Amino acid sequence: MRKAKASRVTFGETIAKLGDKYPEVVVLEADLAKSTYSYMFGEKYPDRYFDMGIAEANMIGTAAGLAFSGKIPFICSFSCFLTGRYDIIRMSLAYPKANVKLIGTHAGIAIGEDGNSQQGLEDISIMRSLPNMSVIQPVDDIETEQAIEYAIKHKGPIFIRLTRQKLEPVHSENYKFQYGKGDILKDGNDLTIFASGGVVYYALQSAYHLEKEGINARVINIHSIKPIDEELIIRCAKETKRIMTIEDHNIIGGLGSAVSEVISEHYPVLLKRIGLNDCFGESGHPDELYTKYGLDINGIQSSIKEFMEKNQAIIV
Repeated sequence: MRKAKASRVTFGETIAKLGDKYPEVVVLEADLAKSTYSYMFGEKYPDRYFDMGIAEANMIGTAAGLAFSGKIPFICSFSCFLTGRYDIIRMSLAYPKANVKLIGTHAGIAIGEDGNSQQGLEDISIMRSLPNMSVIQPVDDIETEQAIEYAIKHKGPIFIRLTRQKLEPVHSENYKFQYGKGDILKDGNDLTIFASGGVVYYALQSAYHLEKEGINARVINIHSIKPIDEELIIRCAKETKRIMTIEDHNIIGGLGSAVSEVISEHYPVLLKRIGLNDCFGESGHPDELYTKYGLDINGIQSSIKEFMEKNQAIIV
């Protein structure tokens, strides 16, 4: 059994491993190399690694220039700091479709004690609003590794949201990442749970526990938030009639909003969004924060039960 591993660590290991295979890859860092694990690439390929200092805007502009010179730049920083340079990303990367890969680590409240100033809780909303920008949030080490290699091959800007906390393995070794396609982890017919990133494991365990109480939940890992798997979302809406989304992100503009946009246009059904409810995060132990905001197993189970109890009378 594989051990839990932070997706930021897997990124560092993977990009360093792929350096020989893809010699056009370069990595740019914003003075957080030990935190984003980009230093692993720098140690192997110092001539292709650039620490830009605490200057994310400059890093983004430099990466755009490198991309239009034929390189494949990966730019790394804490997600809140990186996506906070929205205007530069918009004009230098998204508008010209620059082939730059944005690696945002330390996303969500699960970074813990560092607190709100470093917790990326609006980053998905910011990035998915940009034309030409793709948004990926892998769920474990296997998926992260495959998503990083996919990003190298992908033409155009892509944002990959990674965690500080360790992620329990969800996939087996034979898993195959499919860009833009939802990943069905558990089937069920009472409701469908769409989750992404660090909370997927907790959603899955909650579903297994509730199965013993007669609630059969379908659980789907949405690693590709943009483009999102509209076909699968519509099918699940038709089949289960109830939808719940779970994310370590503000519920405004994140996964919940993305799913609600699909079902409201194509097949309206009952929807419950679980995440941070239009608020900033705070400092605390990651486990305690997940408990406070209802993102742990007990909190998710309680939300599912409440949702089901309030909406028993569904016309099928």
